[in-house]
Amino acid sequence: MQKPLISVTALQALLAGNGRCVVIDCSFDLASPAAGREAYYAGHLPGAFYLHLDNELSGRKTGSNGRHPLPDADDFVARLQALGVEDDTPVVAYDAQGGMFAARLWWLLRWIGHDEVAVLDGGKDAWVKAGMPLEHEATPEPEFPGKISRRESLVPTVDAAALLDNLDRAALLVVDARAPDRFRGENETLDPVGGHIPGAVNRFFKDNLDAEGRFKSPETLRAEFGAVLGRHASAQTVMQCGSGVTACHNLLALEAAGLGGAALYPGSWSEWCADPARPVATAT
Repeated sequence: MQKPLISVTALQALLAGNGRCVVIDCSFDLASPAAGREAYYAGHLPGAFYLHLDNELSGRKTGSNGRHPLPDADDFVARLQALGVEDDTPVVAYDAQGGMFAARLWWLLRWIGHDEVAVLDGGKDAWVKAGMPLEHEATPEPEFPGKISRRESLVPTVDAAALLDNLDRAALLVVDARAPDRFRGENETLDPVGGHIPGAVNRFFKDNLDAEGRFKSPETLRAEFGAVLGRHASAQTVMQCGSGVTACHNLLALEAAGLGGAALYPGSWSEWCADPARPVATAT
């Protein structure tokens, strides 16, 4: 798979072609952590496994490293091995939230050096609208684990120290994926402090989708992100959000637009605001 997005038709052909594709349901609800797994049992793509954002796509929280810190890379690799993933196995991630959580798995796989991964464009809704079947029983994990290995990361990251240093230099453009009101410091319900990193600009991740819940065309995404990034090349930008999840949606959209190379700040706002010494901006 050369592209970060895959259509229902292409996924159907991939599954029929060699049967080696691993499909993973990442559905989740930040307000109800059990809802994603319940939705999986209510109906999931045939043969799909389920991975939980809090338990498997995130690591241990310390109180200062954000709400969804990156998982331990070796633990993440071991979990993929248990699902039968090999170094050359195509992996397709999907959810029922417009790719909000599937993009996290897409990014994590590239983080451990696995590039054979795509997100199902339109997710579960597109699959159902196309008349494709769902299953209700959990897919049994294979008897023999896969042999996926951790390789050189395909994606850059930055930490809070680098962004503190960047406040004066402004060499990197920070792009915040949260809703505009939360970016402005209004209606904050998930983190104890409202606002954003000084100098950041806002690109709400849901603006990457069209009215049907699919990603906009590469041309449209390229034009819209061009307006956001201005003079900065994508490799001079850092994507962040509340906890490092929806920032991956912007990274996925950038990749689909042919604008790869942007970095992720994994701790994002929930890590940044945990230290009162770090400055906070409000409004726009």
